Amino acid sequence: MTTFKDAPAGADSHSGKLSLAEIFETLLGGNLSIRISAYDGSTAGPADAQYGLNLKTPRGTTYLVTAPGDLGLARAYIAGDLELVGAHPGDPYPALKALAEDLSFHRPSPLQLAQIARSLGIEHFKPIAPPPQEAVPRWRRFAEGLRHSKARDAEVIHYHYDVSNTFYEWVLGPSMTYTCAVYPDRDASLETAQENKYRLIFEKLRLKPGDRLLDIGCGWGGMVRYAAKRGVKALGATLSAEQAEWAQKAIVDEGLSDLAEVRHSDYRDITESGFDAVSSIGLTEHIGVSNYPAYFGFMRDKLRTGGMLLNHCITRPDNSSRAKAGSFIDRYVFPDGELTGSGKIISKLQDIGGMEVIHEENFREHYAMTLRDWNANLVEHWDEAVAEVGEGTARLWGLYMAGCRIGFNRNIIQLHHVLATKLDERGGHQVPLRPWWNA
Repeated sequence: MTTFKDAPAGADSHSGKLSLAEIFETLLGGNLSIRISAYDGSTAGPADAQYGLNLKTPRGTTYLVTAPGDLGLARAYIAGDLELVGAHPGDPYPALKALAEDLSFHRPSPLQLAQIARSLGIEHFKPIAPPPQEAVPRWRRFAEGLRHSKARDAEVIHYHYDVSNTFYEWVLGPSMTYTCAVYPDRDASLETAQENKYRLIFEKLRLKPGDRLLDIGCGWGGMVRYAAKRGVKALGATLSAEQAEWAQKAIVDEGLSDLAEVRHSDYRDITESGFDAVSSIGLTEHIGVSNYPAYFGFMRDKLRTGGMLLNHCITRPDNSSRAKAGSFIDRYVFPDGELTGSGKIISKLQDIGGMEVIHEENFREHYAMTLRDWNANLVEHWDEAVAEVGEGTARLWGLYMAGCRIGFNRNIIQLHHVLATKLDERGGHQVPLRPWWNA
């Protein structure tokens, strides 16, 4: 987390042009544990530091100056103008962690700011085009389409998920599951943990052969295929054309066509109802908090009386923080994404009426482990990934996953399951007295 403190006393007395390393030291307050180097030949921090930053080009300086904070750092890094020393770009987590522990920005005095500006030169204060991986800013998206309309949601999903199925296969592994796994123990593999996640959701939803499941925002159809293999008639919906194509092929290849289907469709266009269960695994982040009543109302209306609902999503650790994502996530990862606390999710679900929340739990640590394993997959397939999507996009994904891992480890974000059932007209339900699934 970026913080500002008073600048060290006496810093104003420095005269002359500052080197880039001196500018970093002025902003960071000295006493660095990382090594900073720059294209002007200057350095700061311990010479034997394991991790560091290397500013390689003047363009990188312009990115940092014109977008201070995470966005500027991301632009310079993704463009290849800023290097994280001591870690593989497919898994920059250790370098990011060291950097996050060292970055406590000091607020420069007016005199220092003037000296920094003179040292950098006016040319670096003129904005330049961001890397091609960056989405347009939120205000432009607002001007071009109603937020969370079907058309705009489709465009956002296309931006994030239609990168390349081949690329996702390398990063996600054979399960093609782009949501938090549930590790039965700390030594479990990613594939074991993803299978365990689907098993847990299947059991929480009390599914059995002959039941009907609707999985909204189904991705590559992992939950749909898991349920169909156990005799459940499962329907999934995704706004990603590439996901739907991949999922339908997997359904055919696995001989599940009689029970499983994945549609390239907005979930709001699903007309069938009377499902025994509805699952939403990683969709809520894209919905928008103001749309929760309609979102949960849709799921309730698709259920039969006594049916089960499971909502699996990333959350904030409290219910009062701003919902909108930061600049990096909004521009490079999940445009229009919003997060809130699990308490608000539960209250919004309760407020629609006709539903009772039965259980909720937090899988924060599990998501950190999932991201660790995705980063490891990217490192293993780095050369293929770069050939498939380009180095900038591959660097973006390594940075994004490692950064999110820090967020989960530091309790900046969490992952919650919320389980609910649809009540009858008298407020009764049909669930057992105690949890019926194996944790």
